[in-house]
Parts: sequence; C-alpha cells; structure tokens
Amino acid sequence: MISRDYIMTMAAYNQWQNDNLYGSAGQLSDEERRADRGAFFGSIHATLSHLLWGDKVWLSRFGAGGEARQQSIADSVAEAAQWDELVRERGELDRQIIAWAAGFDETALAGDLTWYSGAVGRNVSKPLGLLITHFFNHQTHHRGQVHAMLTAGGQRPGDTDLPFKPDAEG
Repeated sequence: MISRDYIMTMAAYNQWQNDNLYGSAGQLSDEERRADRGAFFGSIHATLSHLLWGDKVWLSRFGAGGEARQQSIADSVAEAAQWDELVRERGELDRQIIAWAAGFDETALAGDLTWYSGAVGRNVSKPLGLLITHFFNHQTHHRGQVHAMLTAGGQRPGDTDLPFKPDAEG
C-alpha cells in the first residue's frame, strides 16, 4: 500500500504546508486567528491546535514520541494556548516527523497497530500502513480547512499542490 519513500514525501509535504499556513496565519492578529469562522473547530488557532494534538497522539501511537497534553478530541483545541507556543511546538513536531520518517523501518508496514481509541472507547487494531496514511490525510484535511479560513480572512497562502513542492521531482 505505502512505502518508506511515501512516508518521507508526506512528512516533507507536511512541513512545507505547515510553514505555508503558519506564515499566512502569522500575518493575522491573535483576535483574527481566534475568530470563529464556522469551521469544525471554529477558528484558525483552534484547528491548528487540534492538528498539533492529533499529530502528537499518532506519533506516540507509532512509538515515535509526541506526547499530547490534552486527553480528548474536544480538549485538543487547547493543546497550545498561545500563538508563539503553537508555532514553536509545530516546528519541533515537524522536525520530529521528518526524523521518524527518515528512520522508518519499512518491514513494520506488514503489521497491525493496536491502541486504545478514546473516540470509540475501546481497543482498535488496524494495519499500520492504513494508519500512517490516515495520519497524513488527517493533516491535509484540517490544513484545507485552515487554508479556506485564511483565504476568507484576506490572506493568500501559497501553493498546496504536492507536485509543486520545492525539490519535488519533475
């Protein structure tokens, strides 16, 4: 289904897109970042905080660190209360994701991962490759929401197309 090269590509894409969105969001005031814009988590800040939380949770499940402070999806919007904290932690976590991807043992993709899901209240077991794909898909999903909120707020985030990522082949 996926490979180590896919994981490394998506880790680099994640970092590129976070730099893109955080750069645009940093042009807004804190009040503008926290304004309820009708997205699932309400604001740009809350959505980015949830995404930081989700990435920490999944990295922890993958055995690569990233312990989250908050214990639930509902509380995930408070993972990073202040903008500078969110920016700093996002940068650190993106570097951690890049390192995890670079050292990933592709043979692990043949196995399953079992974890306790607070969302469904029980243990769940799924193929690791599917879960890694979900990890990156979840990032893209919420960054799309942030991109829409930024655009509605008058910002112009950069390109989001994977084939046009700097240093992409072709």
